Amino acid sequence: MITLSTELLELQAKVKAFIAQEIIPFEQDPRQDSHGPSDALRQELIARARDWQLLTPHASPELGGQGWSHLQKAVAFEEAGYSTLGAIAMNIHAPDEGNIHLMEAVASDAQRARWLQPMVAGEIRSCFAMTEPAPGAGSDPSMLQTTAVSDGDDYLINGRKWLITGADGASVAIIMAKMEDGSASMFLTDTNVEGFILERNMNAMDSCFAGGHGVLLFENLRVPKDNVLGEIGKGFKYAQIRLAPARLTHCMRWLGQARRAHDMATQYAQQRHSFGQRLGDHQGVGFMLADNEMDLLSVRLSTHYCAQVLDLGQRGNYESSLTKVISAEGIWRIIDRSVQILGGQAMTDESIVNKIFKDARGFRIYDGANEVHRMSIARKLLDQTQA
Repeated sequence: MITLSTELLELQAKVKAFIAQEIIPFEQDPRQDSHGPSDALRQELIARARDWQLLTPHASPELGGQGWSHLQKAVAFEEAGYSTLGAIAMNIHAPDEGNIHLMEAVASDAQRARWLQPMVAGEIRSCFAMTEPAPGAGSDPSMLQTTAVSDGDDYLINGRKWLITGADGASVAIIMAKMEDGSASMFLTDTNVEGFILERNMNAMDSCFAGGHGVLLFENLRVPKDNVLGEIGKGFKYAQIRLAPARLTHCMRWLGQARRAHDMATQYAQQRHSFGQRLGDHQGVGFMLADNEMDLLSVRLSTHYCAQVLDLGQRGNYESSLTKVISAEGIWRIIDRSVQILGGQAMTDESIVNKIFKDARGFRIYDGANEVHRMSIARKLLDQTQA
């Protein structure tokens, strides 16, 4: 067990109680489909978080949040992740959590009033449009194909994006586009405007994100120059501001999901009997539970370490890459072992572990495939050694 201060223990207990009492009972609510929870369900959950003073707590107090540190988030987001609906309820889900962080750092006062404040209040959702079909940007953002061309007081944006989380139902989008000089910029736009087209929703393996994953088409989408997010040409720099903290919050939330699966597997191994003894007394099962405990500790330690690096004001890109790979692979092993222990019941949607298993597979791809992070880690290590 990691030693936590009294303040952090109290925060942990509060979020744990909120999730157990208010959110887990909604996990079988029919207002969910393969593209995530409906907006009506989202609003009901958000209202409960607001009553508990746990809505959008990572935002600054000026915007109505609590300005949580990264370590506070690590402790609380793990507890939120214990339910498949916890992050939605507390408005700390992707992509809004990362978008809120980015806009707090970069957005103008007018942009904050128009879009950020309603996002923090849970009134609207957002999406982050960067990933494109081949030959466009994926793991390599420099391959952007979507273009932004100056046209008087506006920019005209053309291109196609896909795998855009939360696109369906989002009120505002952050679009990454290539400029005429080859640099990249970010643009804010309402989604109910001419030229912003949701072509379709993709049938993804996961179903934990509000709005699912969509394909967007921009056809001469006109964006006023006042809606440029930050400065022209600094899109890649701003992406780094967003990615390290957002990548880490994925680790926090998924740790909670993995712990939920492990707890259920442990309970089953205690209660289920086979060949004259408890299921967990068989070494094949008991060893899997022991391995889960070790992976849980490893993921938690690395997550808390990276959170403290960010709290010291450091960029944390290297540390977040390490933590992302450790976490994505660690939680997958935990959940996979838990499915094996639970047996046939985990093959059906009557067990929440079935959903956790399907939702979790994408984590090794989201926020940079693990192979890309390994490549980045190796390069930085070699450059450092050479220096």
